[in-house]
Amino acid sequence: MSDSAKAPPIYVTQPLLPPLEEFIPYLQQIWDSKWLTNNGPFHQQLEHALCDYLGVKHVALLTNGTVALITALQTLRITGEVITTPYSFVATAHSLLWNGIKPVFVDIDPLTLNLDPARIEAAITSQTTAILPVHCYGHPCDVARIAKIADKHGLKVIYDAAHAFGVRDQKGSVLNHGDLSVLSFHATKVFNTFEGGAIVCHDAETKQRVDHLKNFGFVDEETIVAPGINGKMSEFNAALGLLQLNYIDRALARRGEIDRDYRRRLANVAGIRCLADAGETAPNHSYFPILVEDDYPIARDALYTRLKDNGIHPRRYFHPLISDFPMYRGLPSAQQSNLPVATDTAQRVLCLPLYPALEDRQVETITRLIANP
Repeated sequence: MSDSAKAPPIYVTQPLLPPLEEFIPYLQQIWDSKWLTNNGPFHQQLEHALCDYLGVKHVALLTNGTVALITALQTLRITGEVITTPYSFVATAHSLLWNGIKPVFVDIDPLTLNLDPARIEAAITSQTTAILPVHCYGHPCDVARIAKIADKHGLKVIYDAAHAFGVRDQKGSVLNHGDLSVLSFHATKVFNTFEGGAIVCHDAETKQRVDHLKNFGFVDEETIVAPGINGKMSEFNAALGLLQLNYIDRALARRGEIDRDYRRRLANVAGIRCLADAGETAPNHSYFPILVEDDYPIARDALYTRLKDNGIHPRRYFHPLISDFPMYRGLPSAQQSNLPVATDTAQRVLCLPLYPALEDRQVETITRLIANP
């Protein structure tokens, strides 16, 4: 066993954890008020704080990103078929199945790894009602082209923005694009509440519908207007989010330093391609994917094993493709011949560790192992 393997393992992401003593006053306030959930004061404060920080009009907090996706689809009353990407975490497509919607997979762009706008129109049928793209790794989709297609065909657009907290393009927050955007605040995300999620809305009426749907459809004690779910965020999670906001800027700055260090150290390693930015004016460096090309001395899975044997735990995000799982592989759009870029990328991608507590010496160790396979 190598010396590095004896050290604590290095994972691809680790949650940002502020000092415990700073969280105690929040816990004391929750304990004293006895208001544990159901739109409590911390819940309301976090919604307003996120609107200000992200530069969006309305934020509805939910218990996690998957429930947020399911609820977003219900909010816009999406039915029939929805065009989406096979190259994402499986919750993207699962949210469609939970709503009785048929996913239609479209291939990805080889440079951004986002849904390829050039392939969307060919997948539209009379049953298509929406497009569900993903800002993969936090890199913005081609929002202008997707909006043009959606407008032409009368389709809704819901962005899975689980990776895109704080990301801005030339027009401001990427969360302002589409009809709705969905965030995840899972512990592995840039900003987290341990577990949590949110829907970004453009108007108060839409937010109100989300708020009804995430609380069983209740309007008041006697009135239910929709078959809602229990998707409310607790006061504990909201309080943690408020505390995390105090640290988010320094966390993003440190992630940027690590990203630049990786790129510098890997720039001359033959067969390793770092994914380029996709036009962000403010990237969040949520992940650091590399693609293992044919001229690299060993295959991607061999590199994956080499790193794990040295106490480093990268992730093959996203392998297998969503379209390869049993509940999807029977769909005509799930055939590998329909998804050549996504299929190839899934065999090459490796996300390296990236989180604020990652040390420079650890980055040096990781890149030395990659440079000398």
